[in-house]
Amino acid sequence: MDINSISQTILSLLGLYVLLQFARSIRLVPNMQAFMVERLGRYHTTLGPGFHVLFPFVDKVVFKQDLKEKATTVDPQECFTRDNVKVLVDGVIYLSVVDPVKASYGITQFEYAAVQLAQTTTRSVIGQIDLDKTFEERETISAKVVAVLSDAAANWGLRVHRYEVKNITPPKSVQDSMEKQMTAERD
Repeated sequence: MDINSISQTILSLLGLYVLLQFARSIRLVPNMQAFMVERLGRYHTTLGPGFHVLFPFVDKVVFKQDLKEKATTVDPQECFTRDNVKVLVDGVIYLSVVDPVKASYGITQFEYAAVQLAQTTTRSVIGQIDLDKTFEERETISAKVVAVLSDAAANWGLRVHRYEVKNITPPKSVQDSMEKQMTAERD
């Protein structure tokens, strides 16, 4: 091989690479999504739905945020009521991204953070209520958790739509006692 053929091969590979980078700079953003673009490593702009052309080698999409409402499960956790009865409580948080920049740069893993905050707040609220009232106070528990989550979520670029308590499960011994009490009251 002579030097001319080697240089032509290198130039053609370089041209193919540049062409590929230009093709990658074209972005189609779907509806209800936002792409965060960094220019030379620094936040530059947010791309909304539609067709966009970025500067190759300079601009890079680093975050993609889904703006639709999401249902996130809050795993069962042990909580103690005011009268020291251990119950398992789980729920669902409904949230959506309203500020994609804050959701991308303001916190790492906002869904995980929202679940952790919901769990700790639920423990705190359940701890102020007697066992008999926990089943009646689901709306109060949900409202207090939403209030705490909304305060934090505003800094994270999120909107908390609602929190629903799915299950409040007392220990088996307490369930048996409650059933015996209800049977005695009926008799």
